[in-house]
Amino acid sequence: MQNVLIILLVFCSTYGFSQKKLVKDIDFDGIQDTTYLDSQTAGIICKLSGQGFKKVKTKVFETSSDNAHIEGTKNGFEYRCNWMRAGYANQFRYNKALKKVELIGMSRYEFGNAANDGSGESSVNLLTGDYIGNWNYFDEAKKRLIKIPAIKTKMPFEKVFLENFSEETYFNYADRCSKLYEKAKLQMQKRNG
Repeated sequence: MQNVLIILLVFCSTYGFSQKKLVKDIDFDGIQDTTYLDSQTAGIICKLSGQGFKKVKTKVFETSSDNAHIEGTKNGFEYRCNWMRAGYANQFRYNKALKKVELIGMSRYEFGNAANDGSGESSVNLLTGDYIGNWNYFDEAKKRLIKIPAIKTKMPFEKVFLENFSEETYFNYADRCSKLYEKAKLQMQKRNG
């Protein structure tokens, strides 16, 4: 029994650590790079072989939680933070021309309240500025969830690189996204009378 507990503890600690650290070739030079969450600042640190494994880090994160982790993607990595009823992801990729890790996309989801009012998801491609949001609202009079038609629009951002990325980057996106949702919700409510 004691051996089983030890194995379980080792597995759990290894699993928890593996979600905080990613070893992958980010700068496409054939050498493994390391990306991880800094336990002191909760920010992202990336050590690229092409830059002599020098630490490149984001600004300090104030609201990051134990639910934040790094995941590898096809061409880079993603910083994810999930809470009980909401979460978000920020996608990064190495820009070969500028020799920097660049934020290329953001996404978010919400389950809304108990009636799922405000539930849905959205994403923005920072390379094209294309935004798409799929949201719902709860109609009190009809006592049912109403799907808002997909919100498709442009949402331009200035270029964001790892070293100037902060939670404010995501919060700016979330705020702009919420305003689009509120506008679309009001239009639907007027249309449905």
